[in-house]
Amino acid sequence: MSAPEEHAFVEAEMEAVGEASSDQDEGVEMEDEGAEDEEEKKVYVPGMEPLGPAQELQMDRSAYRMYHECQTGAPCLSFDVLRDGEGDNREQFPLSMVLCAGTQADTALKNRLLVMCMYNLHGTEKEEEESSDEESDDEDEDKKPQMELAMMPHYGGINRVRVTQWEEQSLAAVWSEKGQVEIFDLRAQLEAVHSSAAMTVFIQQQKEATALFSFSGHMTEGFAIDWSSKVPGRLVSGDCKKNIHVWEPREGGTSWHIDQRPFSSHTKSVEDLQWSPTEATVFASCSVDQSIRIWDIRAPPNSMLSADRAHSSDINVISWNKTEPFLLSGGDDGLLKVWDLRQFKTGQPMANFKQHSAPITSVEWNPTDSSMFAASGADDVVSQWDLSVESCDAAARVAEIKDLPPQLLFLHQGQSEVKEIHWHPQMPGVMISTALSGFNVFRTISV
Repeated sequence: MSAPEEHAFVEAEMEAVGEASSDQDEGVEMEDEGAEDEEEKKVYVPGMEPLGPAQELQMDRSAYRMYHECQTGAPCLSFDVLRDGEGDNREQFPLSMVLCAGTQADTALKNRLLVMCMYNLHGTEKEEEESSDEESDDEDEDKKPQMELAMMPHYGGINRVRVTQWEEQSLAAVWSEKGQVEIFDLRAQLEAVHSSAAMTVFIQQQKEATALFSFSGHMTEGFAIDWSSKVPGRLVSGDCKKNIHVWEPREGGTSWHIDQRPFSSHTKSVEDLQWSPTEATVFASCSVDQSIRIWDIRAPPNSMLSADRAHSSDINVISWNKTEPFLLSGGDDGLLKVWDLRQFKTGQPMANFKQHSAPITSVEWNPTDSSMFAASGADDVVSQWDLSVESCDAAARVAEIKDLPPQLLFLHQGQSEVKEIHWHPQMPGVMISTALSGFNVFRTISV
């Protein structure tokens, strides 16, 4: 991976890659190389039929309102979106966004905690063609995406990153492979990506990331972590030994009180945690023990509700709907399940989808549309769904997709080993995904 001083290369990296189209990109259309040019192209649906030896996938850019790629050197297993002061419901191009991510490098010393500002993100040609029929080379150059990247050395691979705003601080909670949960103040990195002068100072003063606070009480590594949206600074973390700890913030914003007695109803590794968006003391967890549990921090150490056989294998990820009493889960069985918490005791999901052909790696409800969600899988596919679509709406669908669930909106491909996805909370329909092959930033025509 590039050293922190080599920041300039990163900007060029996104310029070169952001507008490129690759044969590996989104497989909307399929073409036989030996066929005549006039032969009709077919819709390719992952998992429905294998590609032939003389066939390759070609990206259909008309299926996207926006599409960009970027690389950060070592791949990032996890990232989160930092809210900015540019306002909500932004749809006017060009767009900009700020992300925080952690790397999984080949050695512990090469890892970085990253803050990146992507800007000048224009829409696809079709999305912007109405603005001008003819564009000069200079105008094309002006539309190249840009990225500023502030990298802080971090000893050990970063398993998961979650960010929050607490008073005037932007904080990142980091689960690392060294068995610690650490809290970092991102102020210097945020200043650096927004100011060339601050970036110069940041590079000159470059040193290993120093945590504002750290906790080693888990005694092992983990992945599960989440900030509360109801109580600023409140955090929950879970480890690979089955234990969950709740962090309570102290005055001043630089330390936390952590109860040494863990929440401990799970029997195997805790894989994901989600605070309730409506009840300050309630959170949910999922585990390798195939259960989903609901907890109230006022009644430790056991959970108050559980679905003990929620999936037939490890449950990797969950997401709590912001406005409806729904919980979304994804497991090693490749299944996506939607749970109505009002009927959670029955142990039966309200919806069950089997589209991915490999373990689910990430799920998230759309932050502004309570019926929409997205998922990623180890099959290198990102799927987008809408629960409000009914079967009767799909009566006239074309033959190639007639057997797909009507709630399925879009299948995005082109990345290798997709690890995590997030909707951007301030840009309707915009999604970011991270994978072994780098980041994708896109908005489809379906959302």
